[in-house]
Amino acid sequence: MKVFILAGEPSGDKLGGALMAGLKSLRPDVHFEGIGGSAMAAEGLNSRFDMSELSVMGLAEILPRYRALKLRINQTAAAVVDMQPDVLITIDSPDFSLRVARQVKAVSQIRCVHYVAPTVWAWRPGRAEKMARYIDQVLALLPFEPPYMEAAGMRCDFVGHPVVAEPVASAAQAAAFRAKHGLGDAPLLLVLPGSRQSEVSRLGPVFQQVVARLQVARPEMRVVIPAAAPVVKAVRMLVRNWGVQPVVLDPLSNQGVDPLAEKRAAFRAADVALAVSGTVSLELAASETPMVIAYDMNWLSRQVIGRMVKVDTVTLVNLVSETRAVPEYIGANCRPGPIAEGILHILDGPDTQYQAMALAMKRLGQGGEAPGLRAARAVLEGL
Repeated sequence: MKVFILAGEPSGDKLGGALMAGLKSLRPDVHFEGIGGSAMAAEGLNSRFDMSELSVMGLAEILPRYRALKLRINQTAAAVVDMQPDVLITIDSPDFSLRVARQVKAVSQIRCVHYVAPTVWAWRPGRAEKMARYIDQVLALLPFEPPYMEAAGMRCDFVGHPVVAEPVASAAQAAAFRAKHGLGDAPLLLVLPGSRQSEVSRLGPVFQQVVARLQVARPEMRVVIPAAAPVVKAVRMLVRNWGVQPVVLDPLSNQGVDPLAEKRAAFRAADVALAVSGTVSLELAASETPMVIAYDMNWLSRQVIGRMVKVDTVTLVNLVSETRAVPEYIGANCRPGPIAEGILHILDGPDTQYQAMALAMKRLGQGGEAPGLRAARAVLEGL
């Protein structure tokens, strides 16, 4: 069995590695070619070029590299057609992946499978119809996505979200984290201001005011910030003048600490989290950490996106559990006073959110077959 598989960013590489492992367990004769990172290389892929060439976001970043990216699209599509695989599997990175699939389909009947459904349920629903012209099957991470893809004419299989396969810290590890950082039994707030410089600079001052208000209401409260590698310096600058000095977890420090393990322990140790919008809400749910979500963007983006979004919540825990248990403070509502009140409310009564988080995890596949194996099985069934 021949498979051409490609991913363009680290999250897709992880999905690809798990999928490849699943295919190898079900079809030991499988042969892979394609593009990927370290996780896919560990499963035997010799990437045709460095995946980092495709990790480009934003118009300003893409324009200077447009010709190089276009060349890579053409080269990759030609390699697929030349290989004549049983299936082409593209993983996320739609600006690259779907262009490759479109070129392949234009000159062949090679089956094309795309892993990670576009968020047509939230905005730009027309993307599904465009995809259906050259994508035969979609592997979805969220349980409510298949009907949207199937309505456009594609087979779609819900294969589970990768968060359910990620390790979670134990209660003992959470207690050890508290002891290590001298946190005792104090109420612990986890602050997650984002992984992009723009997010930290925009949301940081708001989060600072939230923490200041919480210090008045709960003077004993402590704060931990697991900083993402690209924004460690920005986070340290941000907290210099905070009334309470948070524990900043630096993934780049060389102190013999496993940064991922420490981050997981912090998630489990926290009583509540203040986080930006994104998949981090699912990581928090997996750790059974109640949360409040806050996010804002520049004025123009707020106006445009606000008119395009079709859902009344952007938090995946809410969407998957079909509840609105996680409070959101988005756009004009991203203000310190209401956010602080929301955090205090969750601290005083987290039970409803615990139930929603547990339901979301169950619906995402927790306790069932690993998502990579489910994805592999769906690919083979499609063939």
